[in-house]
Amino acid sequence: MVNVLILCTGNSCRSVLGEALINHLAGNRLHAFSAGSHPLGRINAGALATLNRNGIATEGFTSQSWNEFADAGIDIAITVCDSAAGEVCPVYLNSVVRGHWGVSDPGHATGTEEEITAAFQATYELLKRRVQALLALPFETMPAAELSQAINKIGAEVS
Repeated sequence: MVNVLILCTGNSCRSVLGEALINHLAGNRLHAFSAGSHPLGRINAGALATLNRNGIATEGFTSQSWNEFADAGIDIAITVCDSAAGEVCPVYLNSVVRGHWGVSDPGHATGTEEEITAAFQATYELLKRRVQALLALPFETMPAAELSQAINKIGAEVS
C-alpha cells in the first residue's frame, strides 16, 4: 500500500476532501492522510457536508500538523493549495515523491447558501477527477521523478 499525505495550510477543507476521496476510491492501492503546515484545529463544516452529500463517511477527520507524520512512512506528498506549495516542507518529506494540485479554497466562498454549496461541490468534483487520474497511473512501478512529473501534470491539466 502506498501512503499519500495531502497537504494544505489549514488542513480543514481541500486536504480533507482529497484524503477522503483517495481513501474512498483507491481500494487497497493507496492510503491517504491529510495535514497542514498551520492546522486550524477543526474541519470545515462545508467540507463535511460535501462528503456527506456525496456518500462518503465523515467520521475520524482531524485538522492536524504535518509534523504528526514524521514516522508514518509517507510515499507521496501532494499540496492542494498555493500557500502550502510555497512553504518549506519538513525534512522528513525530502525523500518522498512530491506534487502540487492547486485548488481554490471553497472555505472562502461567499454568496448565497446555494452558491457556497456549489463552490464546495466544484472543489470536490475537481479533486475527484484528479484522484481518478492518479489512480489510472501505474504509480506502484513508476520511478520517483516520473511519478512526481505525472502528479504535477495532473494538477496542471486536469480541471
